[in-house]
Amino acid sequence: MENGNSSRGDDDMGVTRPWWRFSRPSGGTQLTAAGTMSIRAVLGRLNSSVDPSETRPIVRLANGDPTAAACFQTAPEAEDAVVDALRSREHNGYSNSTGEPHARSAVAEYLSRDLPYELSPDDIYLTSGCVQAVEIMISALAQPGANILLPKPGFPLYKARTTFSHLEDRHFDLVPERGSEVDLESVKAPADDNTVAIVIINPGNPSGSVYSQDHLAQIAQTARELGIMIIADEVYAHLAFGDRPFIPMGVFSKIAPVITLGSISKRWLVPGWRLGWIALCDPDGILKEAKVDQSIQNYTNISTDPAKFVQGAVPQMIANTKQEYFNKILGLLKNSADLLFSKIKDIRGIICPHKPDGSMFVMVKLDFAALDGFSDDVDFCCRLAKEESVLVMPGTALGMKNWGRITFAIDLPSLEDGLERMKSFCERHAKVEA
Repeated sequence: MENGNSSRGDDDMGVTRPWWRFSRPSGGTQLTAAGTMSIRAVLGRLNSSVDPSETRPIVRLANGDPTAAACFQTAPEAEDAVVDALRSREHNGYSNSTGEPHARSAVAEYLSRDLPYELSPDDIYLTSGCVQAVEIMISALAQPGANILLPKPGFPLYKARTTFSHLEDRHFDLVPERGSEVDLESVKAPADDNTVAIVIINPGNPSGSVYSQDHLAQIAQTARELGIMIIADEVYAHLAFGDRPFIPMGVFSKIAPVITLGSISKRWLVPGWRLGWIALCDPDGILKEAKVDQSIQNYTNISTDPAKFVQGAVPQMIANTKQEYFNKILGLLKNSADLLFSKIKDIRGIICPHKPDGSMFVMVKLDFAALDGFSDDVDFCCRLAKEESVLVMPGTALGMKNWGRITFAIDLPSLEDGLERMKSFCERHAKVEA
């Protein structure tokens, strides 16, 4: 017998079971929608597609954790900082909800190096990685009727969090043929009086773009015209190896208020250390007047904190890591990006509109006019995993159907091997010309 969310009947002993009222927990629908196309869920599907009898190593071009490669390891100064913090025995207790003062000061000073004004420690909120920074901002902005503008393609966590928080997401386009610049007209079209913010990811994940100063200024001016804040996802800050330098969005915060999200995960190659931040780039006090800072504070009061010993290591990490280390990592990424862009030109059915200038990724278009037998990008990527043990992220997970995202933050021999396998795969499935 069934009744709504629960069922009732007799067990094997003839005893009547009660009505259980938790068969459909509150939020189940939102959790399903938010989790189904997450990066982790898609990676799980790709991994399950790999042929278990395959003897070749899996080439993982789908996720953004480069630390599996011996060449992409953190700086010795960062490791020393963590060891020193642990051995000091000064960081074994609970943390302040917004982060430890010395760590907030160090991050404020670090970010201020690239800004025309000084951030104070009170402008910084430390988080458990940039993922929690996204969670906090989406939750703080969610209110009945509100909407937020997200890039397409973009990082899927934003859509997942907006779905779960009942904050409507609307999308604007990035233009692959222009280095994945923001289509400013497509920003204005979906905006209305209930739009609260626009998310800008620079350097770009998944596009590998790095925006020019002029383009960033145009974005800021558009946000000003719409009366909205800019959430600047800069988790890949300074990972720019092309012709354009990285310029933080906070430079333009006199035009429109900016909230910067970042972390130590990518530049220091320590995604498992889970230390990120929210930085209020608000020299005119617009965000404080709107009490956005209080909303962030309220959320951190009921949320988890980054590990205190990692916070304890941050000042020493920032102070002691040598520029030579950062230059070495940029050189590795540039060499990998050059190899990928060169090799991809020879793969029939895969088009790379622009060479990546930053981050660790690039988007490629799947040309199904040249390939035979695929229903969509997810089908392509699952069959690639099965036949070649090469994992590529389907673009559907990022908001771009029939595209794919490839990471090049991997050692060169593995990257070349993966691209050769992709070439063989596409040759086998190429359409036969009449």
